Amino acid sequence: MSSDAVTRLTSDAVDVTPEGALRDKLALGRPLRVKLGLDPTAPAVTLGWAVVLRKLRQFQDEGHQAVLIVGDFTARVGDPSGKSTTRPRLSKEEVDGYAERILDQFWKVVDRDTVELRRNSEWLEPLGLEDVLRLTSSTTVARMLERDDFAERFAAGRPISLMELLYPLLQGYDSVAVEADVELGGTDQLFNLLVGRELQRDAGQDPQVALTMPLLEGLDGIQKMSQSLGNYVGITEPPEEMFGKLMSIPDQLIAKYEQLAAGVGKEHSERVSAGLLDGSIHPGEEKRRLARTVVELYHGAGAGEAAEAAFDRVFRRHQAPEAIDDVVVPADVFSQEEDGVWVVYVPALLEAMGLVASRSEARRLQAQGGVRVDGDPVPEEDLRVAGDPPGQYLGSVWQVGRRKFARLGGVA
Repeated sequence: MSSDAVTRLTSDAVDVTPEGALRDKLALGRPLRVKLGLDPTAPAVTLGWAVVLRKLRQFQDEGHQAVLIVGDFTARVGDPSGKSTTRPRLSKEEVDGYAERILDQFWKVVDRDTVELRRNSEWLEPLGLEDVLRLTSSTTVARMLERDDFAERFAAGRPISLMELLYPLLQGYDSVAVEADVELGGTDQLFNLLVGRELQRDAGQDPQVALTMPLLEGLDGIQKMSQSLGNYVGITEPPEEMFGKLMSIPDQLIAKYEQLAAGVGKEHSERVSAGLLDGSIHPGEEKRRLARTVVELYHGAGAGEAAEAAFDRVFRRHQAPEAIDDVVVPADVFSQEEDGVWVVYVPALLEAMGLVASRSEARRLQAQGGVRVDGDPVPEEDLRVAGDPPGQYLGSVWQVGRRKFARLGGVA
């Protein structure tokens, strides 16, 4: 395998562990089994997730076997990576619902025709207590506490559940189950990837190469892109929404977004960084270039310019969008109480109209004053109104944030 192939496959990577192992794997002269596991804990694939998905696609384009694992079992446990507190548990029904919503989004990046798609409930649900005990014997509590997030929580006296300690073992067992040659992940996943190597060695397999990619900060410019924090860009969001969100990122993230989200290459991003620093590149114009590129990456040629025009219409000329979709919502977003007063369940209505990814996001935006109907703020989660709200609100325009609009077109 040529050094050029190694360079391409490790471009933008942070860790390739152990050193030289990828070159040795490639020298085997066969397609490598390249594993990426993603837990469906939210309904959207974000630009942050797309960083590792694009790396998986790069291995596919080089002729290797992509193994994409939907972590429908591990999502119920909850990945503690990077968390300062225990994550709330998700039910099987919640996880399955998220999995169904994200599956089609994967194909925006990964080649569906050649991917091996698996769910880790295939091999994790059948494990008995003896199997789990055998897994736990592969490591020690001291080893688990080497993880930065566990070590910080332990030192601060914050609780760490035994279930969380099991998570790296379960993710590592995925590598044994699919016989991975390479595992991809963000830098916060390195410990889990290395546990996979240990379990493969115990199982008599040649340990995988751990390859990590940088984490992409969210729109706040501080924390990792996360749907629970609301600082994300989803790859299937409407072009105008995607463009507007990207225009809001801090200037210091422009070059990083171009490299990791738009895929323009490290050399280009370094030139942009230098230009922003010396003033030869205007941040607003470069941000527009970034936004157009990312929109066209996921929505096709011409979508970037159209989204930019829509953005200028709303933000430069302060006009509503020319086209606002009419949406039909289910009747159960309204309810009549015994005293005859009708209730509008606003979070459910906004979710049904496609203006938010979840009801929790709607509640957060309402608390921030980011929800309006016909231009008026909607601070209450449950609106109590006189009269028939399905008829009263028919034709009303609902707005979330500064860029999302939808018209209530009917009730089914």
